[in-house]
Amino acid sequence: MKLSRRDALWAGLGGIATATLANPLFAKTVEELSADFTGGAVPGTGGITITAPEIAENGNTVPVSVNAPGAVAIMLLAAGNPTPAVATFAFGPAAGSQMAATRIRLATTQDVIALAKMADGSIVQAVATVKVTIGGCGG
Repeated sequence: MKLSRRDALWAGLGGIATATLANPLFAKTVEELSADFTGGAVPGTGGITITAPEIAENGNTVPVSVNAPGAVAIMLLAAGNPTPAVATFAFGPAAGSQMAATRIRLATTQDVIALAKMADGSIVQAVATVKVTIGGCGG
């Protein structure tokens, strides 16, 4: 089979278009991500602390930290973002503490949700509302 430059260009553009357009179509919702992480278990409260500013002047870099002593994994979600999954942190037996800190991008005023899988198999959740004055995801 002989491939012309024109055919190669169309194939390349088709691949780029597929990669660009397919990403939002496969984005999961907060409920789907939570169910995947928890295995369908209902999260409890307590045992996890999320620290985020009440008001973020710029949504491009919002500092968030999560502390969950005894956790084996922590998932961080931004409910109002086009893609709500922010990060998942896993902790091994040699971890000194089960704490994670990062800066996230928030589109609008929204809830930041932290879920933690504890060593005993239970799931705990904490929510912090962050008011964003200038959006970070194109807002």
